[in-house]
Amino acid sequence: MKVHDLKPAPGSSRARRRVGRGIGGKGGKTAGRGTKGQSARGQIPAGFEGGQLPLAQRIPKLKGFKNPFRVEYNAVNLDALEKIPGNNVNPDTLRAAGLAHKHGLIKVLGRGSVTRALEVHVHAVSKSAEKAITDAGGSVEILPPPFGHGRPPAKGNALTNR
Repeated sequence: MKVHDLKPAPGSSRARRRVGRGIGGKGGKTAGRGTKGQSARGQIPAGFEGGQLPLAQRIPKLKGFKNPFRVEYNAVNLDALEKIPGNNVNPDTLRAAGLAHKHGLIKVLGRGSVTRALEVHVHAVSKSAEKAITDAGGSVEILPPPFGHGRPPAKGNALTNR
């Protein structure tokens, strides 16, 4: 027996009914669609509601607001700072330790605790983190953002691709 000799068991498959091919068999003339009307004719578009304004057009469009001047920070917690060797913490040491993205701004958050005096130089710090660092005998210095002390350049195709 070869592949071309294989066929389904008798009676297990039937040929599909070919309607609309004349009066010679089932499904001639109106081909099971009744007479006249919308459903007797061609395709009805998806989402068509019989002339009523479709749902896709009734619902509001583009709600909300995306701030093009949003400043995003890489969050680094105190428990992560505790694991870094040395007492000087700056963006370069955090990037070397794999805690911050190559170009991102860095913000220290207050999860965990600090047991040694750290010199922290970052772009932003939460109040709880600043208190924990200074209570441990360390210091915090806020670095200026790379875009100056205004707002960052706008992001998004609608604003920059002009």
